[in-house]
Amino acid sequence: MNSNSTVPVVVEMGGTQVVAHVGLHLLGSFADRLGLGDSLSTAVARRGERAPVHDRGKVLTQAMLMLAGGGEACSDIEHLRAQPALFGAVPSDSTLYRSFRHLDADTLAALRPAFAEVRVKAWRRMAATTGTAPIVLDIDASLHEVHSENKAETAPHYKGGYGFHPIYCFADATGECLAELLRPGNAGANTITDHVTVLDQAITQLPAEIAVGHRRGDDPALVRRAIQVRTDSAGCTDFVW
Repeated sequence: MNSNSTVPVVVEMGGTQVVAHVGLHLLGSFADRLGLGDSLSTAVARRGERAPVHDRGKVLTQAMLMLAGGGEACSDIEHLRAQPALFGAVPSDSTLYRSFRHLDADTLAALRPAFAEVRVKAWRRMAATTGTAPIVLDIDASLHEVHSENKAETAPHYKGGYGFHPIYCFADATGECLAELLRPGNAGANTITDHVTVLDQAITQLPAEIAVGHRRGDDPALVRRAIQVRTDSAGCTDFVW
């Protein structure tokens, strides 16, 4: 089954056969070169007796393209479906919705190593992540408002709104979100255990030559590359220890 999120195209001068979202095609082509769809496919267990019409790794990759293009709901996948010359067969919004609904805790846990496998291929080719300079990780929490009190895992937050309060860890050199911890709105901004959890998850996403010595149970003497962690007021708590 084809797990590529795009189809090959030829760029020519002129005003005929003009297409929209061609920038997303470039992003999808990069993901295909890295084998993102293949890696994600292996992490998503097949359901039912027959193979799905749309490879689930491709479905997730095309969902990322939709989000990168400004999409906010499953129905926005139609913007990609309208361009089969660029993206080939794109799932319907109902297929995308079912794919998300099937992402249980075990599947999400399997997707993390799949992302790490693909990230290694990119990081080993980028000047920003090679050399001897420290790798800088930024941890911060963010409030996400919702407009319905019926959403699961939501709660009021300290600014008077209502929604979620996830915590993220980003790689400063690339801007990538390495790890995230979904939390209700009333979760604490400086909860040490949450910061440690998201940091541990982020380190497992780094290439082995960078992560070695920083993972739980590793001998600190194995450290080959320094990792610097930046955070806000949580740095004034026992998290620093």
